[in-house]
Amino acid sequence: MRIILLGPPGCGKGTQADIISKDFDIPHISTGDILRDNVKRGTEVGRNAKEYMDSGRLVPDEIIIRMMKERFLEDDCKKGFLLDGFPRTIAQAEALDDLLDQMDMSLDYIVNIDVNDEDIINRISKRLSCPNCGEVYNLLYKKPKKEMSCDTCGGKLHQRDDDKEEVIRNRLDVYRKQTAPLISYYKEKIKNVDGGNNIGQVTKDILKILKS
Repeated sequence: MRIILLGPPGCGKGTQADIISKDFDIPHISTGDILRDNVKRGTEVGRNAKEYMDSGRLVPDEIIIRMMKERFLEDDCKKGFLLDGFPRTIAQAEALDDLLDQMDMSLDYIVNIDVNDEDIINRISKRLSCPNCGEVYNLLYKKPKKEMSCDTCGGKLHQRDDDKEEVIRNRLDVYRKQTAPLISYYKEKIKNVDGGNNIGQVTKDILKILKS
């Protein structure tokens, strides 16, 4: 089973990807993880990517695609994979299509988690993080037992800069311009689920599609 999970930042893609990948026993692949792994291992493609990352530039699509190809050839991808955060643009989707054609592979499902902007802003702006242990809380559905104090290590919780409303709105604007067009690009295969529901219901809706 080869799956792409789409949706705006804050829609819960990461949470759902972890659940789905375990259910189907396929790897959850994100570009961020692949980049970090290649850089850490010092691969040729990782060294190329690091030059861009160190200078604050975007890693070119051709480098990402090379990493994807190497990742798809690993043993744990024999039964499939779940892509989260890739492709982000039409150009990347086209490059991915070409790569899969070359590898005699095809996508089985593209699932879009649909959430309106105001709900996302409300969710993310209520998020708090612990700078000591990295634990994340949310004042809507995962409150700390003690106000502004981490349940795990007792550290003082804070709101990350990228969780502030003005930053979230900018990220959503970028998503609508660059990534949302993929919904039309994949219109023949895409399935939409209502990401406004609770986590459990969204999981049920996605699994219903994938197991139909």
